[in-house]
Order: sequence, then C-alpha cells, then structure tokens
Amino acid sequence: MGSTSLLHLLRVVVLALLSVSLVQAEDAYKYYTWTVTYGTLSPLGSPQQVILINGQFPGPQLDLVTNDNVILNLVNKLDEPFLLTWNGIKQRKNSWQDGVLGTNCPIPPNSNYTYKFQAKDQIGTYTYFPSTQLHKAAGGFGGLNVYHRSVIPVPYPYPDGDFTLLIGDWYKTSHKALRESLDSGKSLAFPDGLLINGQAHTTIHGDQGKTYMFRISNVGMSTSINFRIQGHTLKLVEVEGSHIVQNIYDSLDVHVGQSAAVLVTLNQPPKDYYIVASTRFSKRVLTATAVLHYTNSHSPASGPLPSPPAYQYHWSVKQARSFRWNLTANAARPNPQGSYHYGKITPTKTIVLENSAPLINGKLHYAVNKVSYVNPDTPLKLADYFNIPGIFNVDSIQSLPSNGPAYIATSVLPTSLHDFIEVVFQNNENTMQSWHLDGYDFWVVGYGFGQWTPAKRRTYNLVDALTRHTAQVYPNSWTTILVSLDNQGMWNLRSAIWERQYLGQQLYLRVWNAQHSLANEYDIPSNVLLCGKAVGHHL
Repeated sequence: MGSTSLLHLLRVVVLALLSVSLVQAEDAYKYYTWTVTYGTLSPLGSPQQVILINGQFPGPQLDLVTNDNVILNLVNKLDEPFLLTWNGIKQRKNSWQDGVLGTNCPIPPNSNYTYKFQAKDQIGTYTYFPSTQLHKAAGGFGGLNVYHRSVIPVPYPYPDGDFTLLIGDWYKTSHKALRESLDSGKSLAFPDGLLINGQAHTTIHGDQGKTYMFRISNVGMSTSINFRIQGHTLKLVEVEGSHIVQNIYDSLDVHVGQSAAVLVTLNQPPKDYYIVASTRFSKRVLTATAVLHYTNSHSPASGPLPSPPAYQYHWSVKQARSFRWNLTANAARPNPQGSYHYGKITPTKTIVLENSAPLINGKLHYAVNKVSYVNPDTPLKLADYFNIPGIFNVDSIQSLPSNGPAYIATSVLPTSLHDFIEVVFQNNENTMQSWHLDGYDFWVVGYGFGQWTPAKRRTYNLVDALTRHTAQVYPNSWTTILVSLDNQGMWNLRSAIWERQYLGQQLYLRVWNAQHSLANEYDIPSNVLLCGKAVGHHL
C-alpha cells in the first residue's frame, strides 16, 4: 500500500514538473506601445522635421528572441496615414501584418493599429521602417534584432557586447518636399549626407581584448555604402538570418535594405579608432564617421581615415560571391542549414523581371516588365479576401520582359503555394538596383554582367549560396534568386531604393492555395482596418 502511494505521489510530481516546463516553454509575448510624432532635429547640422517614435530618432530598438510574439500598438500622431513594415520578418502565414499598402490599410492620423506577429523560426539582424509615402526619408526606422533561443547554439563564441549601427543616406529636404518633386516627375537629387544611428558623429565604447558584434544595416534611400573600422578587421558571421562561412574582411559593401553582422576584436593598442561609412559607386562620395573608443584609451582618433575599396563593381561582385552558407551550422532551428538541398530542386517556374525608367504621360516612372505599379485605394489582400472585383487582376504583368510602351497598373503575379521558383532580376540600366521580397528569404545563386540567358545557369552556386531577403543587382547585370514559396499570402516584391519603389518599381506575388486552411494561413485579424472598397464588409 505504501509503495502504491509513493508511486502515485511520484506521478503527481512528474506531471507537475512537466506542466511547469510546458508553461515555461511557451513562446513569450512582448507588448509595446509606440507613438509616432514629428519633431525637430539637426541630423546634418540644420534644423528639420523628422519622424520620431516614442520621442526617439532612430526609433526604439526591437530586441526579440526566436519565436517571440509581438503585440505592438502603433499610435499615429502625424498629419498623414502611416504604416511600419518589418523588413526581413517573414510573417509566417500572416501577410495580414506585413505593414505595406498591398496588405494593410494605413493608420489614419490620430488613430492606432495593433500589430500582432511572431518572429517564427528566425534569428538575425533586421530593421523596420515606414512603408507609406516618403516617410522613410524623415525617419521612423529602427533596428530589429532576433536572438537565438538558449537551447540553440550559434557557430561563434558569445560576443562581449552587441552594437546596432543603422547607416544610410539623408536629405536635409523634408519628406513632403521630396514627395512633391517625385509627383511632379522629377528624380531626387543626390543625398546631402550619411548618418550613423541618426547622427553625423557618434561614439561606441569597448574594452581592449574583448570581441563585439556590430549589426550593420543600410536604412538609406538610395546609395550603397562601404563599412570599415580603422585598424580592425571584420569577421562576417551572419547575413539577414543566415549563418555564413566566417571570412575576414577589411571592409564590407552593404546595399540599400541589407543587413549584416560582424565580429570585431579590440586587439589594437589602446586609443580611439575611426568607424567609417562612405557611399559606393557615386561620383561624389559621402562619408560619415563614428569613433570606436577603447575604455582605457587616452588618445583621440587620428591619422587618415581607412580607405574605401580601390575598385568598384568587379570588387563588389567578387566580395558578394564570397558570401557562403555555413552548411553545418543551424540557424533558428536545430537542424543544419545545409540539410535543405535547394540546388537539387527543379524550379516550377522561371520569372525574369527587367527594371526600367520610362516616361509615362510625360512623367518619370519606374517599371518592371514595362508595368509601373500603382497602389489602389483598397489593399490587395482585402480585395482578395472579400472578393472585391476591379482592384487587381493577375494578367496585369507578364513573367518575362516584353516589348511595347510602358503603362501603369496594379501588377500581381500569380503563383501557387509550394512552388519553387527561379527569379532573374535583369538590370539594363547604368545604376545599382536592390530588390527585396517580403515574407521570405531566398537563395542568391548567381551574379553576372550583361544579359541573362538560360546558359548562365551553369554559373549558379547550387551548393552553399546564402539566403537573405534583399539582393543587389549591378549596372547592366543580372542577379538570380531561388525561392521556395512555402508562405501563403500577398507578398510585396519591390525595389529597396525608395524613389524607384514610390514611382512604380514593385509588384506583388500572390502565393495561393484554393483550400482554406489554418495550416496555410491565419484568419483575417479581428482588429483589421478597412478602407477603400473594403469599407462596409463584415469579417
């Protein structure tokens, strides 16, 4: 009898411990309230209107852990509708929360919207920024870092500290004046300067002998940047959620919309050193500096700034090709990245997208396969859900370049859930391009000069190409990506160069499965904002 009672007691204790561990294992919820306002600051020395979040410029840093659930109430105190998008967060099964005009109604002035999303199976260095109008030119951007769970190791020693560096070009002109210029058919002038964390000058403190992670993101409007630190090398360990082969670089090119994480060991004599960012591929070079201050330093930074790369596009392509997936490292999940053999999958479809800068009705536009995108008054996602006709059609853009005049349309490419597609970005212009896809990361398998042809597939890296969410395309060149369409929704494929995005260089991928299932996509949020022809519809 006594042994039976003891056994029963042990069972109760075990069940209690299991229930506690299950509660503790539940993915955390993090709650935020962010208020968006205007403010006056002088990032480049003269007062101008900027966009603040909770009074901060840049906005608050959002630090998450893999699988954290974010409940973020965004209060818009601007005089214009506003949205934030979460650059690189995949929004698994949840394009409802993507924060772009194709999926969400903008938040009206003096109103709010609560975003609800999860950093599902992700780690890495990301950003957020305004997707509406030209608000990005006034601020409202910030760092978004997703750290690994304690049970999942990372392929490098834990750094002694972690610094987020938001680097980008900046205009002294207000975002409204810039928008008026674009609306009149004029391209934007070259930016006025570069900022690091919203400032022309800043200082970072570290201890001699220690190793720190620097999370670098290009949050600018238009220009590629090169990043370097005087007297120090950069060990690249992560690119937009990919753990990569840890090569050492003297400097890194980071293109518009891209992010990377490097380890820097403070192994030099104790003094201060320059941190330098400068524009790439521009006739006029803009430079911003910060200071890396050794805590035992008594000497200011001195000497010439470290030089940028002596060579231009070929040097940059060679560096980009050196970024390789670490096949034995895990990312957010315990299985190694290399366990997914993307190179052995035959694409179900090839899409070739050619950018251009046509005049339409006498005004400058940017186009993809001759189509310049225009936002309808009703988000595509809502039109799809409520079966509202006349908002878009899937025949508005072709999957291959075509001849004929450019035109304006709401362009949507139809795809099927679980397609595996090859996308070629063909750039026949003399300018850098940067392409971003919401909802996904993708394998960047090839860069090449000139015109892409099927024969170029022989040059693809089908073994250890890294995955990322934003890929650069060099002038008169092509870049190829492979994408596994495993995330149902309406997903924005856009130029990360914001003038081009604003004037039409974007489209949407409709990743669709006719069978409604919560296994494929979450239901429409109960707090969804309705606008345009969706007003009056019931959930």
